[in-house]
Amino acid sequence: MARSVRLRSWQKTALDRLLSHERPDFLAVATPGAGKTTFALTAARHHLAQMSHARVVVVVPTQHLKHQWARAALAFDLHLDPEWSSSAGRLPADMHGIVTTYQQVASSAAMLATLSSDSFVVFDEVHHAGDERAWGDGIALAFAGAGRRLSLSGTPFRSDTQAIPFVHYDYEEAQPDFEYGYGDALSDGRVVRPIHFPRIDGHMEWTAPDGQFHSHSFEDELDVARTGQRLRTALSLEGQWLPAVLSRAHKHLTQIRQTHPAAAGLVIAMDQEHARDIAEMLERRHHARVVVATSDDPTASRRIARFTAGTDEWIVAVRMVSEGVDIPRLRLGVFATNTVTELFFRQAIGRLVRYTRGIGKQSAYLYLPDDPRLRLKAAQIAQQRRHSLHKATAERDSDAVEPSELDKLINDDDRVSQFSVISAIALDDVLEEGELPQDDGAEEIDEIDDETL
Repeated sequence: MARSVRLRSWQKTALDRLLSHERPDFLAVATPGAGKTTFALTAARHHLAQMSHARVVVVVPTQHLKHQWARAALAFDLHLDPEWSSSAGRLPADMHGIVTTYQQVASSAAMLATLSSDSFVVFDEVHHAGDERAWGDGIALAFAGAGRRLSLSGTPFRSDTQAIPFVHYDYEEAQPDFEYGYGDALSDGRVVRPIHFPRIDGHMEWTAPDGQFHSHSFEDELDVARTGQRLRTALSLEGQWLPAVLSRAHKHLTQIRQTHPAAAGLVIAMDQEHARDIAEMLERRHHARVVVATSDDPTASRRIARFTAGTDEWIVAVRMVSEGVDIPRLRLGVFATNTVTELFFRQAIGRLVRYTRGIGKQSAYLYLPDDPRLRLKAAQIAQQRRHSLHKATAERDSDAVEPSELDKLINDDDRVSQFSVISAIALDDVLEEGELPQDDGAEEIDEIDDETL
């Protein structure tokens, strides 16, 4: 493995800190798009150079990411098997190691414990290890004897109190051993794109499950249940708010493609039916080339891979294009989902900020409903948060209500069928002083204001 690797300044600093770290566990927190994969694979190569008999195990949240990591490893002369299964009974003898998922580890933890002694283990987006207790317990058992455990995350916090395995806590707060934030990356230049948030107000009318009629804009203060109903109304294709926003976004993407011909857009939909309806509308009204990626489609990973390498304008997804999925040509997004947790919001932003070399200075854009919860998250996105075992008071208020809780407020009502959309209209005076944002990209951002982060 004689290949040389040129590291960014933060990657070199993080690697030096990792190599001098006395404990086997190391948590590196870096903003999406900064190059966590390159850092981790460089560290893995160094470990193998010191311990030639050791193996590399990369654990990822999804099936799609297994192949993405395996492809990235090849550029480092590392051969990692993304198709490994516990039925093999051993790690592949002709490979440097494997890429597996947290779910697979949970089901084969005892076997991996006997196979991974002295291994270099990478936990990609390690906060997912707390998604299910079996996942956390699985990696704790499987890799207790590993030589080095490198945990990576761009969003190292959770909305529950489940501790993340192999992460050091101080006063019940996760403590990164190295941290490289979005602001750091912007300051360094040519690492991430500055992102803008065009926020679109609207006027929505709907009938609630209790039969009451409601008429509100995003400026009106509402209770938790009505806030969720208002957002659902705006995002429904039965109204005109979402079609109008998609039209504006498509026009904007067309402008961007004049200087970045392969540039693409991402629409994050509420559910699979919503995603397909949005794709059909983009194709019918704007003659756009659209790829749909939903979890019920067994070919979704292949669709994402083809889209990544292609030139189609739009990809519409529910949760398939989430953290870790690398599609650098994504320049513009439409947040058309009622999932409003901070973790999901930050993951969505992470899909758009990856810098592309060779096309000059560049910006990214995420079109948002002017929902007060999303408005606040956009304003706070530059702040680095750490996972706390405490449920903060702020997480209990209406701004941080989980979508599932909003669903429960509606679904528990026997008259759920009475909820219906009457109308939703996008207002014309809310897109950054009423103007379609231009992709000038003429200057690097030196300061952060309310709309640009």
